[in-house]
Amino acid sequence: MNQYKAWQNELIAKDIVERLNRRKYNAFYAPTLEDARKKVLELIPEGSSIALGGSVTIEELGLIEIFRNGPYKLFDRYKQMTAEERIELMRQSLLADVLVTSTNAITKNGELVNVDCSGNRVSAMIFGPKKVIIVAGVNKVVEDLDEAFKRLKKIAPMNSKRNNHKTPCVETGYCMDCQIKARMCNYITIINHGMKFEGRINIVIVPFEMGF
Repeated sequence: MNQYKAWQNELIAKDIVERLNRRKYNAFYAPTLEDARKKVLELIPEGSSIALGGSVTIEELGLIEIFRNGPYKLFDRYKQMTAEERIELMRQSLLADVLVTSTNAITKNGELVNVDCSGNRVSAMIFGPKKVIIVAGVNKVVEDLDEAFKRLKKIAPMNSKRNNHKTPCVETGYCMDCQIKARMCNYITIINHGMKFEGRINIVIVPFEMGF
């Protein structure tokens, strides 16, 4: 990475950590991928049940194999199963001890903005698991809610393509606001702060781009 870009990313990452902590989340700065992995694992007690939100960031961190082979009970959404089995696993995972996921956007005001297809990720972020751990790169940081909503539309085609959804945006590369069952963007949520259940939402910020 260009040294000036790296310098700017570090400043942005450290600044958003301070902002998030002021909003009563538990936010941490992790300078490297290894530091981010260590912080996530440090936050999960052995024997915990773990749910996963669909996340390229979590895949890039290599956490799925660690959870599969570690002293945890993993609700493994990535293993082969039927659609009916996947829905049932999503339902059961809402009561996991820990949710590990990412977020689609973080505003400078400390709002976590997300769009979901089935709703299991965003619902678990809001309520259910005792602890939520979010890992995000500086590419997720935006100025305000308007910019967050623009970002949701920008990344929608990539998520549709990743999940093999037959949507118009897969053909065009940009959001078509389709009104079909295969639509990815069914549920949009905003988490304003971490005050309701203080200490529940933990956010690890890294000073480079991760995920979409």
